[in-house]
Amino acid sequence: MALTSVSPVDGRYEGKTKCLQGYFSEMALMKYRIYTEINYLIKLLDTPMLKERVKGNVDAAKLRSIIDISLEDAQIIKDFETKGYNGTPATNHDVKAIEYFIKLKIKEMGMDEILEYVHFALTSEDINNISYGLMIRDAVNEVVVPEILKIYETLYKLAYDNKDLSMLARTHGQPATPVTFGKEILVFVNRIKEELVQLGNVDILLKLNGATGGFNAHNFVFPDFDWINFSHELINSFNDSITPMDNAYMHTKPLKVRFNPITPQIEPHDSYLRVFDAVKRINNILIDFAMDTWRYISDGWIKQRAVAGEIGSSAMPHKVNPIDFENAEGNFGFANSMFEFFVRKLCISRLQRDLTDSTVARNFGVAFAHSMIGYASLEKGLGKIEVNAEKISDVLANTPEVMAEAYQNLLRMSGVDKPYERLKEITRGKKVSIEDFHNLARNLDVSDEVKARLLAATPSNYTGLSGKIVEQFDAKIN
Repeated sequence: MALTSVSPVDGRYEGKTKCLQGYFSEMALMKYRIYTEINYLIKLLDTPMLKERVKGNVDAAKLRSIIDISLEDAQIIKDFETKGYNGTPATNHDVKAIEYFIKLKIKEMGMDEILEYVHFALTSEDINNISYGLMIRDAVNEVVVPEILKIYETLYKLAYDNKDLSMLARTHGQPATPVTFGKEILVFVNRIKEELVQLGNVDILLKLNGATGGFNAHNFVFPDFDWINFSHELINSFNDSITPMDNAYMHTKPLKVRFNPITPQIEPHDSYLRVFDAVKRINNILIDFAMDTWRYISDGWIKQRAVAGEIGSSAMPHKVNPIDFENAEGNFGFANSMFEFFVRKLCISRLQRDLTDSTVARNFGVAFAHSMIGYASLEKGLGKIEVNAEKISDVLANTPEVMAEAYQNLLRMSGVDKPYERLKEITRGKKVSIEDFHNLARNLDVSDEVKARLLAATPSNYTGLSGKIVEQFDAKIN
């Protein structure tokens, strides 16, 4: 129940995180484990040596039907693990409970002959690493990246719509060379694009090679079979179900899986960490954007539309607080703290295996959940803002000192002596007007063409190629 949940992920924010339940819940983990076991079993039964041994009819479609478990099935699996079921004592082992459940279903189907081929020659980590790898792949491909792309699309439109809106820039918090609002938003768009490209270059590595990574039991029982190729083919087949993403900017699935033949008992998780780092970097970019937007709202450069009935402050009725951007910032920060812990922890395992990664892996969904809360909050905030072009233009017009850069560089090329120092003398630490610049221009010993260019220059038209940069940006992610 949401009101009694310990974690806000399953309580206050359940509406924003339930999209991950099919990937990271306890029942989802059971389903992915069964998926792995059944696909392994079907491929195993198709090997030459087992085709010779199994005389009865093996119905692969029936075996695959075991994967689609119900809540009742999930409870049976939990009973196998915690209190026993149908005369079988409690296993106190979650993967063994999966094995017993599959055998129960196979027996009910009348295929007793293949019972002992379930989980043949495997260690639990063969099942777990594949299951978690597929969970991460599917959640990122089907939920996380599409949500990031919604933000990407919104920000790109915001950038393009405001590509020519001249704006005062600030470096070190001080007035600096003018830009356009659109170009500054495009900075975030481009950064997200670069990270999505990097994410698309990540393969999640999976292992299927027995208790300590050497196919010992496999090879001992069937020494003449190519088990390395068997595992390669099986793991590669898990990519067959991937379909292109239907998005205006991205027509691919970023993550795929690949066989890693060189491991101890566990797959070392390094590829998981590359995924976590990629999502963390995107979250950091969005933190940067949320903080800049917060400042623009504070300065009145961005207006927030008030929502009927919504209260901004319990004490100050006039306030429309930037709560969505603040909520996004906080959740991205929390998510990233978990991703950073995963990166520090999961690349380390004592000798061939210790169990410390097991309990950590159960929290992968929590980090992604807080990311999803952040994305949802950011989308909500973006849906309530509008750019205050009049305010932005007024601020720029009232900051003419930013023309010092334009003046001194043209004067450098016009042979004027010490132009930087002359501009510094009339501007640094002083309140100047555009007329002060014009007076300087009129009294300079330069050509009429140079004077005309100086007199025509204003903060609003001194934005360089900012608009063109936005126009030429290719928003497609290859």
